[in-house]
Amino acid sequence: MDKLIHYVNKDGRVNALYSTPSIYVDAKHATNESWPLKTDDYFPYADDGHSYWTGFFTSRPALKRYIRMPSGYYLAARQLEFFTGRKSNGFNTFSLGDALGVTQHPDAVTGTAKQHTTDDYAKRLAIGASESEAVVSSALSCLVNSKSGPCSTTSLLFSQCQLLNISYCPPTEEDIPEGKNLVVVAYNPLGWNRTDIIKIPVNNADLIVKDSMGNLVEAQFIKLDNITRNLRKLYVKAYLGISPKRAPKYWLFFRVSVSPLGWNTYFISKASQKGSSAGYVTKMDIPLKQTVEIGPGNLKASFSSKTGQLKRLYNSKTGVDIPVHQSYLWYGSSVNSDQDSGAYIFRPDVSPPVLVARSVPIKVMRGPLVDEIHQQFNSWISQVIRIYKDKEHAELEFTIGPILTKDSVGKEVITKMAANMATDKVFYTDSNGRDFLKRVRDYRADWDLQVTQPVAGNYYPVNLGMYITDNKSELSVLVDRATGGASIKDGEIELMLHRRLLSDDDRGVREALYETVCVESTCEGLTVRGNYYLGIHKKGDGSRWRRTTGQEIYSPLVLAFGHENQEQWKASHITKATIMNPKYSLPPNVALITLQELDNGGVLIRLAHLYEAGEDVDYSKITKVQLKEMFVGKRIKAIKETSLSANQGKNEMKKMHWNIEYDSGSESAPIRGGPLDMSRLVVELGPMEIRTFIVKF
Repeated sequence: MDKLIHYVNKDGRVNALYSTPSIYVDAKHATNESWPLKTDDYFPYADDGHSYWTGFFTSRPALKRYIRMPSGYYLAARQLEFFTGRKSNGFNTFSLGDALGVTQHPDAVTGTAKQHTTDDYAKRLAIGASESEAVVSSALSCLVNSKSGPCSTTSLLFSQCQLLNISYCPPTEEDIPEGKNLVVVAYNPLGWNRTDIIKIPVNNADLIVKDSMGNLVEAQFIKLDNITRNLRKLYVKAYLGISPKRAPKYWLFFRVSVSPLGWNTYFISKASQKGSSAGYVTKMDIPLKQTVEIGPGNLKASFSSKTGQLKRLYNSKTGVDIPVHQSYLWYGSSVNSDQDSGAYIFRPDVSPPVLVARSVPIKVMRGPLVDEIHQQFNSWISQVIRIYKDKEHAELEFTIGPILTKDSVGKEVITKMAANMATDKVFYTDSNGRDFLKRVRDYRADWDLQVTQPVAGNYYPVNLGMYITDNKSELSVLVDRATGGASIKDGEIELMLHRRLLSDDDRGVREALYETVCVESTCEGLTVRGNYYLGIHKKGDGSRWRRTTGQEIYSPLVLAFGHENQEQWKASHITKATIMNPKYSLPPNVALITLQELDNGGVLIRLAHLYEAGEDVDYSKITKVQLKEMFVGKRIKAIKETSLSANQGKNEMKKMHWNIEYDSGSESAPIRGGPLDMSRLVVELGPMEIRTFIVKF
């Protein structure tokens, strides 16, 4: 490059130099031209009439989940690292941060890298996650131990379980030693109080759960299903290289309540005599009526006992009642055509999607905390639908794979929710977890669209969720990873959950998207397990559920486990606490998205307003955060507001005026919070505003 610059400049007609974004923008600004204004986004993108780049929204769904999961964990790990002070030696959160940064590459999280490169991304994440796990265990050990003063050499008390979703968690599966309890510490990385139901695998239904005050906690046991048992056997061996012991017998469900930026401790012990557990052991319910209804709380779901399919969602508290049918289908992938389906491109063949099953066998589980319906759609697609007593949504846990390709057909698997709603071609998807953008089927605001791919050309990226609405109600779906979504017919939502293809789409990967998992010399197609969440609301009321539950999905409780004597533990440890003022929590429309100790002793803090202007009557307004109440026991001695990337002071930032073509003046100025109140340390946030500060304590 230096040589090229040297000879270009020696010629004299052009001056070449190493540039920066600032130099480039200044040069563009200096031309004083008028620029077109684009306020929507560029999705879905196509490079010709049959080549829509909408496949990568879903490609490699397991990697997408593996990037999402440590991302939320990283946020919590940095918080805990700040609370106890970063150690000068030992592990820190840097390697996980680096790995997450690398996986934002446009050929990483997109799923458009070669397999060996994808393996390297996953390896980097695994190394970073294990190092951050050591940080979290050390910090939690330190925090709960601080009755005995500052801790610098605390021995690790806890272990964590990265494969909890397939029931592998050695500390909870082991027999509880005589005279000890299974200690569960739950840390809440969100800025508001949180009540949740957690589930852990256990081998004994004669267990009782107590909270930090010694009160008995309601518990429910559900037998482990065969699908999870088989997944566990294969994938623990594939991921950890060890053959796990016999699978646990039960899932144990119990409710926990945790303060903002705080923790709470729960103690699980053997009942004093067999059969005296306070827990409810769930029995399978045999459907006798034509309609099976589940839901121990306000939300009810109805299923046909004949077909086993979801028919209706109803909320007794709000009165919202929506007939909704949920099913699994797959698109056959176009192959040997002018444009094949591949890692980038989604191009279904000309036939309609294939319905996996018209009727499915079901098992019904009922209990005081959660009801479940287990459905088996075919040999490689199954689902559990859960409705919790205190939750206003249904949780759908899918297990898809290995996708069969013996028929020489690549398959792109979708779930479809078909509701009796008149939606007039309109649906809404999120923009990177922030704004919800209006989508209109077969329409682009910028030009007259000629529809050549009616399915692929209407798929959009979904990171947080999507929803449809009519004049009465809203049907919303939230996701646990980046995926692709569409509304191909009015009243329908579909999400693509898994893809296995037989050819390349000729966009540079030069490999078919044909993922496998291998144990020793035996390989099979990749199985993907995940969750999505269905909510029903009155028109205009769904945003609170989407925003709050979306944060809870992204930042689940961090669980740590150990075996200790309950009485001794309670006497020498802090079982329940928060670093905030116990009487304070962040407003429900604000998220703490960064709390990180920096190298220079400063602390990086980012606060985000979760709502758009006009999205909610109460929450789409300017809101205030009291920094003094967030950090009890620490005194703020200096604070500086910076740009979003924290590389320059806000007062150093340069505001440029740009000439706009055809400016109708219809774009209203965004509402912004006022300057930081330095005496009271109060931060104001307007809708969708993110403010960044470097603080010295």
